[in-house]
Amino acid sequence: MRAIWRGLPAKRYDVGWEPGLVVPAADGSPLITDHYFPRADGDFPTLLVRSPYGRGLPWSPQYGLLFAEQGFHVVLQSCRGTGGSGGEFDPWRNEAADGQATVSWLREQPWFNGTLGTIGPSYLGYVQWALALDPPPELKAMVVQVGLHDPYALFHADGALRLENALVVGVGMAYQHRGIAPFARAVMRLQRRLRGISTARPLRKAYLSAFGDEVPWLDDVMTHPDADDPYWSGVSLAGAAERLSVPTSLITGWHDALVDQTFEQYDRLRQAGCDAALLVGPWTHTSALQQGWPEVFAESLAWLRAHLCADRSGLRPTGVRVHIGGENAWRDLDDWPRSPATGSWFPTPDGHLTREAPTNSAPLTSFRYDPADPTPSLGGPLLSRTAGPRDNSALEARDDVLTFTGPPLAEPVDILGPVSARLSISTDTGYADVFTRLCDVDEQGRSTNVCDGLAQLRTVGQAPSEVTVPMSSTTYRFLPGHRIRWQVSGGAHPRYARNSGTGASPVDAVDLTPTRISLHADSALMLPHGSSSAEPFGVGHPDA
Repeated sequence: MRAIWRGLPAKRYDVGWEPGLVVPAADGSPLITDHYFPRADGDFPTLLVRSPYGRGLPWSPQYGLLFAEQGFHVVLQSCRGTGGSGGEFDPWRNEAADGQATVSWLREQPWFNGTLGTIGPSYLGYVQWALALDPPPELKAMVVQVGLHDPYALFHADGALRLENALVVGVGMAYQHRGIAPFARAVMRLQRRLRGISTARPLRKAYLSAFGDEVPWLDDVMTHPDADDPYWSGVSLAGAAERLSVPTSLITGWHDALVDQTFEQYDRLRQAGCDAALLVGPWTHTSALQQGWPEVFAESLAWLRAHLCADRSGLRPTGVRVHIGGENAWRDLDDWPRSPATGSWFPTPDGHLTREAPTNSAPLTSFRYDPADPTPSLGGPLLSRTAGPRDNSALEARDDVLTFTGPPLAEPVDILGPVSARLSISTDTGYADVFTRLCDVDEQGRSTNVCDGLAQLRTVGQAPSEVTVPMSSTTYRFLPGHRIRWQVSGGAHPRYARNSGTGASPVDAVDLTPTRISLHADSALMLPHGSSSAEPFGVGHPDA
């Protein structure tokens, strides 16, 4: 690990290991658990790590060994129905009770000193929020890395199916706890068959060609697009953050598929008066735990030492640290802006982007979206290896992608906070999706995605429908000589399931109807203000 990741701290202790311990779940099912510990006398706090992805790589070295050698007991447990644990794995449903049962078991262990922290990424973050619904008195700190609290939002965007997310999560849940080799084969099989699966008609059960067996929970999440459906009742753990007093560190990346959920968590914690920290790096969901691991580990370790060991020497002076896109620098911020001032940029008929507001709402331009040849997805906040910033030039050359580009900038333009688009759209079929993206165009013409979002539309006749599309948040500096570009299209496939143009569910649609999508002049790209000074955002300091 030290050969791969430069800058990891020297170990403080040799590490011991007790594998295969049996912890009784809430219903008595055996939860298989490994215990890592410092080989030294003395009291050490405990970290609880609960995972549906097995207890081997990467969890064993990154969480078991690295934290144990820094002076923590680490309890690494397989969720029920995974990694040898008993019972049936039913995502989301049992984590609160099983987490509480594990804490009850910890209280009986002679090495447990009554000081507990939790840590982990993705679903391992969800189980932390589940325990935080009724935090035990021993819980003194949490570190949620690229973490989840709302499964619905992972799989759907206002009713649109996040197809690639569903398939990637499905592979991870079904195979990762079986070991590296079976998981790697399953991932490669999905990559080879992704196009066939994502274009199948109907889409329902198409994943069987890559998965082999049916995955009932995957069928369920794909076929329940309404957030108010009883299927999703009680699944979101947003309420845990609204009343939490346990100090919590949140870590994400600008291209993490769960970045918006992290910002929601931070906002709720701050409104609750909870001690919270936020780190946002130039990472995707997976690269935060790979290329970004030295920064993520250092942040996590400092937080845990501060709140479990009364050693605050490693804490940052401010609550928020963000990576500045476009400038490749870090900034410390006093807080994250909840409601920043915004400025509007408007499209013109000749493809320009201007600050001058339009005088009418007439149709501006249009394009034909053909679900038989859906506009492809490219980079952005995905769970897969294709995530992150990409050159959008080839995508923007397609006839079904509109671009509006501002003039070369004479001075830097900084944006800080949530980005959105206000769209006025009419269609000839009544059914459409609209995908909108902010890009940075450099002096050589390379167009790189910054942030984006998608919404579904229902139009009637020739009258336009108005929709505001959240495009996630960013902290970004557009450099002098660069241009701001706004991209608009009818989808991003297979990131999102294609809109059939018929109004049918994307899971069951068989017929496909091309749609003429018209953008009206009163549409606008809304960017949160940073500043236009040599010191971006007016706060913090560079720390590249």
